[in-house]
Amino acid sequence: MRTHELRVATVADAEGVANIVRGLGSEDVGLRGDFDVERAREWIKRLGESGTMVLALDGSIPVAFGALDFSTTEPETGILGVWVSPEYRRRGLATAIANELVDFARENGYRRIRGRLPEGNEPALSFLSAIGAMVPLRNANMTFELPL
Repeated sequence: MRTHELRVATVADAEGVANIVRGLGSEDVGLRGDFDVERAREWIKRLGESGTMVLALDGSIPVAFGALDFSTTEPETGILGVWVSPEYRRRGLATAIANELVDFARENGYRRIRGRLPEGNEPALSFLSAIGAMVPLRNANMTFELPL
């Protein structure tokens, strides 16, 4: 299996991040409204102050990313999201990205990670279980929590 480079995203990666999101089409990806390059650029800038974004590359092509945002109203809590281009799923990219983000959270003294799970997304449930997230069985809000 080919390994993919993982690195922290910069504002120069905004177009690649926007392309990944656009490539998800009509999937419920938890990113509201139009997601263009400018919106990706602003998000990456903001995360530089209150979190991080990790990008997975296949050669020079961005194929997946994950974000950890600590600008929440809950102290010591971050919001996690991971997005993978459909043709790159089930290769361990989401898990590798999540592990990088969890390490970042621990190194920066955070205690909890939360997020929203797309409804009916069995691969995401499997992925979240693999990284140790707790997803309530009866979960009307489709949320998860990962204690650190």
